[in-house]
Amino acid sequence: MSVVEQYARAHIVTDADQVDEERTAVPVVLRYDPDSDPRSVRVGLPDRHEWTFSRNLLEQGLRAPAGTGEVRVWPCGRVQAIVEFHSAHGVSVVQFESKTLLRFLRRTYTATAAKASATSRQQTVSH
Repeated sequence: MSVVEQYARAHIVTDADQVDEERTAVPVVLRYDPDSDPRSVRVGLPDRHEWTFSRNLLEQGLRAPAGTGEVRVWPCGRVQAIVEFHSAHGVSVVQFESKTLLRFLRRTYTATAAKASATSRQQTVSH
């Protein structure tokens, strides 16, 4: 089964004064590996840090605030979503377009369905 990998652009939200160049979108990588961990998604930020958290949390957070630990997700208006990452080094607040995250989630469920179908066919051939 192949890994779902989607490149996206997001904004790192900060309260510090920024020049215009710093307000531009940054590259982010969304990953899902159904063979490694079918219940989790990974988000790779520009600082090379990758966060792993529940796919269900991402889905729930697109509809209403979700999460209480290191990762929190919530809708921001009608077309954006916020993913907040907490660590010992501080908090990273990342703003995505909701449609980007929805497209990624659809691809993860398609990959899961394809894996289940392939497993079912293999079991049928084995018997």
